[in-house]
Amino acid sequence: TALVPDPSASLRNAEPISFWLDRADRPAARPALTSSTQTDLAIVGGGYTGLRTAVLAKERDPSREVVLVEADRIGWAASGRNGGFCATSLSHGEDNGRSRFPREYAAFDRLGVQNLADIEATVAEHGIDCDFQRSGELTVATEPYQVDELAAAAGPGAVLLDRAAVRAELDSPTYLAGLHTPDRTALVDPARLAWGLAGLAERLGVRVVEGSSVTAVSRLGGGLALRLSTGATLRARQAALGTNAFPSLVKRSRNYTVPVYDYVLMTQPLSTEQLASIGWRHRQGVGDSGNQFHYYRLTADNRVLWGGYDAIYHFGRQVKPEYDQRESTFQRLAAHFFQTFPQLAGVEFTHKWGGAIDTCSRFFAFYGTAYSGRVAYAQGYTGLGVGATRFGAQVMLDRLAGQRTERTELRMVRRKPIPFPPEPFAYLGVELTRRSLIRADERAGARNLWLRALDRLGMGFDS
Repeated sequence: TALVPDPSASLRNAEPISFWLDRADRPAARPALTSSTQTDLAIVGGGYTGLRTAVLAKERDPSREVVLVEADRIGWAASGRNGGFCATSLSHGEDNGRSRFPREYAAFDRLGVQNLADIEATVAEHGIDCDFQRSGELTVATEPYQVDELAAAAGPGAVLLDRAAVRAELDSPTYLAGLHTPDRTALVDPARLAWGLAGLAERLGVRVVEGSSVTAVSRLGGGLALRLSTGATLRARQAALGTNAFPSLVKRSRNYTVPVYDYVLMTQPLSTEQLASIGWRHRQGVGDSGNQFHYYRLTADNRVLWGGYDAIYHFGRQVKPEYDQRESTFQRLAAHFFQTFPQLAGVEFTHKWGGAIDTCSRFFAFYGTAYSGRVAYAQGYTGLGVGATRFGAQVMLDRLAGQRTERTELRMVRRKPIPFPPEPFAYLGVELTRRSLIRADERAGARNLWLRALDRLGMGFDS
């Protein structure tokens, strides 16, 4: 058995910042909103949800005045820290969608396929430089019980690979089988996608401001007043909220999500010889089949992004900068990386980071309105936001316009998930679930009494 390199040595030079955001050509900060103003549509949040809502709003009605307000910098949170997997799935997998809404899944899936096609078209039409590649995704089995699960999951267009075939695609001694879906996932540079969308929004006439946190929303006449941390007030006829992992400005929706921290490593660029030692000629995005799963991919300069496994919830639904770094998780991820690719012994990691994503009990987004239909929100993307936020933006704009569309009529869109309980029960429940999933991975996927109870309640999930 090959010796696994010391994880500490591989991490010694890793910068504690997202690789995607650590760029000399990162756009300069935009000015804050310091004087009160008014607009037709106020958008809160400068991540994918807010940016796509801004672009689509102007495309639907170029005369509409739109102001997008970001508390920090464009794309600084989840939109600039993720793995860059842009998928057709709007429901976190077919099984998860079909089990909850079996009669509607086919329509939801079709809308998801169209959603990715529309994203690709926008990138091409407007020249957004985000390294968009339809590389597809490779799901790998690393335990014997997962082989049969992959075979059962193989749908139209998917290619089931035995051990030799999957290792011909990407060579790891841990692989037992694989499932290749060639056209349902694209890979992007996530921060550049956010920056490109912000630039597009501005070219369409959207006013984008940064460093301006919205602290409260209230009714004002026939519209809304958004109070900002700068002391200014933004008056608007309508508002769309894209705050996601952060506390919602619609308080009654807060118990539907919890922020969960995900962690990522990025290697130095692989040499030609190192890349040849593992193959990866088709450059697919990859995920393994565990409940606690890893996801990984190549960048344009042949670095390996390696993330996932630990999903950490902090008591009280808290989101804090100090949670972005978690050395025990980085050590664990590094050890798993070298177990998966012993050929890459000696490779070092240049970046290590984490960030919060918003998850809900059904593991895909839900939607709602407030303030007599003047405010719309979309939350709970659970890691699908690179692609699914475009669909969420469309739903919010449909609802703000009072339009009944195929999207808004879906029960998947009209219904909300089961809310999380208050503390300390939320923390205890999340921890018990996490530990139970670990045990399931150790016991050939067998789900214990707690996980089976969650399944019956409609809160269970098997990645």
